[in-house]
Amino acid sequence: MEDIKIIIYHAKQCDVRQCTAVKLKKFGLAKIVYSIWKIPKGSIVLNPFSDVVLSMEDRKFASRGIVALDCSWKFAREVFGRLSRRTVQRRLPLLVAANPVNYGKIAMLSTAEALFSALYILGYKEKAKEVLSKFKWGETFIKLNRNLLEDYSNKDKDGIIEVEKEYFEW
Repeated sequence: MEDIKIIIYHAKQCDVRQCTAVKLKKFGLAKIVYSIWKIPKGSIVLNPFSDVVLSMEDRKFASRGIVALDCSWKFAREVFGRLSRRTVQRRLPLLVAANPVNYGKIAMLSTAEALFSALYILGYKEKAKEVLSKFKWGETFIKLNRNLLEDYSNKDKDGIIEVEKEYFEW
């Protein structure tokens, strides 16, 4: 199995007792950085404000790392606005959160849910399952999004947009 670097930029805006990023670091599944400049050049940054959706076509960039930004949704625009253009910024396709804070909300994923989704869509399904296995609600996230994730993981960017339109009204 190919080893994929998982990096999390931590903005120190959450309760560390509930922080999925801290838990992933504790289990050796992710590296946490506290400076945006520590994000590897050319890596995939999961940015919910990007105009480009993540798809299997982006797998070629994964060798540089997959990066999630752990910050409060309240300050997300500000934090994501500081990102350098030296990364490959992609938004995740629409999914339904299962974490206790945002359960049932569309696109309001925890850091762990976002990383799982990116890994799954890019074809690193075993690594993805390992990430969510550390959370009681992980299996619920998978059940809520199973069909979407399967559809997304088999499509290019245009196909993913069509799947989103099919499942979600917009």
